[in-house]
Amino acid sequence: MAEFLLELFSEEIPARMQARAAEDLKSLVTDALKAAGLAFGRAEAFVTPRRLALVVDGLPAVRPDVVEERKGPKVDAPSQAIDGFLKATGLTLDQCEQRDTPKGKAWFASLTIPGGPTADLLPEVIRKAILGLPWPKSMRAAEQVVRWVRPLHHVLALFDGQVVPFRYDLHKPDIDGSGEWAKEAVGSTVGHRFLAPGRIAVSGFNDYRAKLLDAYVLLDREERKALIREQVEAQAKAAGLALRDDPGLLEEVAGLVEWPVAHFGRIDDAFMAVPEEVLVTSMRTHQRYFALEGADGKLAPRFAVVANTETRDGGATVIDGNERVLRARLSDAKFFWDQDRKTPLEDRVKSLEPIIFHAKLGSVAQKVERMAALAAWLAPKLGADPAQADRAARLAKADLTTDMVGEFPELQGLMGRYYALAQGEDPAVADAIADHYKPVGPGDRCPTAPVSVAVALADKLDTLAGFFAIDETPTGSRDPYALRRAALGVIRLIVEGGYHLNLKDILRFAHHQHPVSKHHLKDDMVKGSSTSTLRYASDPWYPEGVLQFILSRLRFSDAAKSYRHDVIEAVLALAEEDDVLRLLARIEALQAFLDGEDGSNLLTAYRRARNIVRIERRKDGGVEAEADEPKFFGEVDPARFAMAEERALFERLAADAQPLRAALVVGDFAGAMTTLAGWRPAVDAFFDAVLVNDPDPAQRRNRLALLEDLARSMDAVADFSKVEG
Repeated sequence: MAEFLLELFSEEIPARMQARAAEDLKSLVTDALKAAGLAFGRAEAFVTPRRLALVVDGLPAVRPDVVEERKGPKVDAPSQAIDGFLKATGLTLDQCEQRDTPKGKAWFASLTIPGGPTADLLPEVIRKAILGLPWPKSMRAAEQVVRWVRPLHHVLALFDGQVVPFRYDLHKPDIDGSGEWAKEAVGSTVGHRFLAPGRIAVSGFNDYRAKLLDAYVLLDREERKALIREQVEAQAKAAGLALRDDPGLLEEVAGLVEWPVAHFGRIDDAFMAVPEEVLVTSMRTHQRYFALEGADGKLAPRFAVVANTETRDGGATVIDGNERVLRARLSDAKFFWDQDRKTPLEDRVKSLEPIIFHAKLGSVAQKVERMAALAAWLAPKLGADPAQADRAARLAKADLTTDMVGEFPELQGLMGRYYALAQGEDPAVADAIADHYKPVGPGDRCPTAPVSVAVALADKLDTLAGFFAIDETPTGSRDPYALRRAALGVIRLIVEGGYHLNLKDILRFAHHQHPVSKHHLKDDMVKGSSTSTLRYASDPWYPEGVLQFILSRLRFSDAAKSYRHDVIEAVLALAEEDDVLRLLARIEALQAFLDGEDGSNLLTAYRRARNIVRIERRKDGGVEAEADEPKFFGEVDPARFAMAEERALFERLAADAQPLRAALVVGDFAGAMTTLAGWRPAVDAFFDAVLVNDPDPAQRRNRLALLEDLARSMDAVADFSKVEG
């Protein structure tokens, strides 16, 4: 068995592209080897800022013959189709065989693809891998004819210790015809750009890795990450500090260095009065510095920078240079902080008028007005102060006009909180300004303070109602306005806050705030109204589309991840339910019911009843599935009962109808499931003793009507037709 080593050496690859590129290279090469019938033991990819490397071990030196089977046309197909198949395979009809298939007899051909030295196959594998790497962004250097992420300097390709005879024509021909443009694979690499720039001959992967280490290149990305963390934490501990955890920054810095060397610098005390989020963001975004904190968890006036080289002065020059750069960066941040506080947030709201939220939905200033009305209307339902909710919503977007947010957009909301506190706003209002974008993802903190929840819900529900009103809805993977994220945020805010809310009423209110609404506010839809349920019988707009969109995201929420998907679908099919907490409670109760013996058996009975009714409807000229008329076979007539079992089932359904409705109304879903479980003896007895398709047509229709009642009564709890076996 032999080893294949490949290195693509180029100018610096952007850090954010490196990990994906290594996996893509591995997939492209190994997939090509498998397609050629080559088995191997292991394949491992590596990446540094200047190189992509791959080792494939356990390859045979000679690839075996491969028998490929091809299916041809049917035996009775036109002669042109058969002739085309024979031409493509290079065989005669006598060399093919007939086989039975689900669609009839067809011709099959077995082709033997001869093997040969594995090394002969590798040049094409390498070429396709180089050209097939799907870079998010690529470039074409002046002398190159293909686009790649950065100019490629050499290709190291070794198979069983020998250089693979690979030529890559990535460059334009030399005008003097020397042919230098068609470079060949080499058996050597280079070390660190500054510490060991000379060429290094290698004989295999172990030799390659060891010699790179001697040449100040740590090949393994995870080892570089571990070394960076180890160095920074050791120096922090010695200074009585701790590294502020930042996995994303660690991942990025590991992609910027081949030989990490950590140093500590100081932040001037003059900048420590600036909010620490500003300092951390400036250091992280502009300089890739790690923040450090004291025992109290507060930001320390120190930072860690990771250099890509060792220096003769122990890093003094590196530290001094980075401190000077940081001083300039933070001077700008401090200037923004001082200047922004001179203008109250309330005065900045007018500056939102020229900023367009969406051409059909108005400006950001108009969105703020809608948010304020909705937040104040929601506040009593959440236990929040309507005046505080209104105030927070009106100021929530004001920091978008500040210089600080202009420089650091990721601080929007958070800076609004600092400016609000600086001008004496209530802390609840300031916190709501900071939190109104949250949660922005599954790992983000979800606000629970009532005022914060009111403003966060208002922001997201206004966005959802508006974009659905103008028919800008997500399609496939396309979701340019992040409406799926907004819907999941709404669900988390409701669930984690434990709020029972009628989403239909809220969405109707939100819709009426939009300029696209053709309807006027009703008298009872005033700001701050605490009415729990609103009725608009004359209002033609009904928020069904956006409501179903929000509820559909319940399938993907953390709150529903422990439940079966079919159980979720069965409950979500209930159009009348718009309370997220009630839906989750019903899902939980239904799953517990179905997991028990009574639930499982009653589900079987439900399916049997529904199938019988569907088949008999079709016979009687009805529809195959759901009939437009719920009682297709009419009302049950107790006078026609001929057997005790059908009367017992009828009486049980009638006796439990009101208690079942009552349990569903008050949210006692466990009680509703207990009621259903009590039907099992009567249902079992009915199917054991009663012949539904009685020779007497009137008796048959009466029994089918009884089965319709059974199925309809169960569907009031959940759509059992969507529950799997």
